Amino acid sequence: MSALEAARRRQSWSKVTPEAPTREQLLPLVAAAGRVADHSSLQPWRLIELRGEDRIRLGEAISRVRGDDEPSTKPLRASLLIAVVASYRPSEKVPRWEQEAVASGVAHLLSLLLDEAGWGVIWRTGDYTRSPEVAALHGLGEDEALLGWLYVGGKPDRSPGSRRTVDPEPLLTALPR
Repeated sequence: MSALEAARRRQSWSKVTPEAPTREQLLPLVAAAGRVADHSSLQPWRLIELRGEDRIRLGEAISRVRGDDEPSTKPLRASLLIAVVASYRPSEKVPRWEQEAVASGVAHLLSLLLDEAGWGVIWRTGDYTRSPEVAALHGLGEDEALLGWLYVGGKPDRSPGSRRTVDPEPLLTALPR
């Protein structure tokens, strides 16, 4: 499948089956996703695998942030969550926003690669992604920010839903004169 085909058929899978790729299956995909454009090759990102009990601990942290009595069940929607972390590096040439864009690019490219490998993926965020409790759970440093999680699992025997094609005409413009 070409990159164009992969991008055209990309869908978010809000519901996935319990199967998930192993760490060994993930490693070559992460290596490929790390080829995203990266000014000065800073690698201002890292990924954290959450499986099993880790997802329960995340649900507890989310509930503390929200003031809920019961742990959130949201992290249990997939057997594998991959936390996407922007790890800002000191640089006079590359501002923080650009480093965050690199981390986002890695997450998106990884989601395409996972989809091509047959896995269902959705990138989930929430107001709690930047909370101190959730950052502490993930062991984030002072110069890191959580951008959300890729929820990964098997694709169910149904369509993820329809997604309309983007009309590129109004989105690709010329420089104003």
